[in-house]
Amino acid sequence: MREVVLDTETTGFEPETGDRIVEIGAVELFNHVATGKTYHQYINPERSMPQGAFEVHGLGDDFLRDKPVFASVADDFLAFIGESRLVIHNASFDVKFLNAELKWAGRPLLPKDCAIDTLEIARRKFPGSPASLDALCRRFNIDNGARTLHGALLDSEILAEVYLELIGGKQPDLVLSPVRQSGNDGATDDDWRPTRRPTPLPSRLSDAEKAAHAAFVANLGDSALWSR
Repeated sequence: MREVVLDTETTGFEPETGDRIVEIGAVELFNHVATGKTYHQYINPERSMPQGAFEVHGLGDDFLRDKPVFASVADDFLAFIGESRLVIHNASFDVKFLNAELKWAGRPLLPKDCAIDTLEIARRKFPGSPASLDALCRRFNIDNGARTLHGALLDSEILAEVYLELIGGKQPDLVLSPVRQSGNDGATDDDWRPTRRPTPLPSRLSDAEKAAHAAFVANLGDSALWSR
């Protein structure tokens, strides 16, 4: 199962009032294990950064001026996420911005149910407790010391660790192989299904054990479940 942990940085809070995405970072998970494959892109918002945004993003007009606009990277971004489920902290915010940018770029929009919202998971799991990314790092003893400034790729890498803790720790489904393996026929692990053994395994009970069990059941009487 492939998932993409994603974060964006923006010029503000509302695309409808002209705010734009300035950075996207994403981390690939396969069977809840980071593969090392990432996506990171700075984006020219085609507008001036508002006063105060410099401290939040560590980005300025001069830095972003020569970066590509969203429309020119939209296809690469969509190719990276594919049809995988997204994992986002406060998903409605990021999906709102991504869909606004995709709409302006003439690309298909992301479906409403495209993302798992780790903020919602945290609030359900720890009601009444702080649920910011920093607060969850403290709760799970995740080192975010490098996080002196917000950054989309750094946040997505931290969020991947938080997400795994929220759903039960690393490899919660006990899948031990994080890499797709392909046979000669091109089939991957995703195609595997359990099948019945062609030859049943022989019984490991000895004749003495079978006799002892039969005697035990006989002593239970006719009303015993095993006697019916």
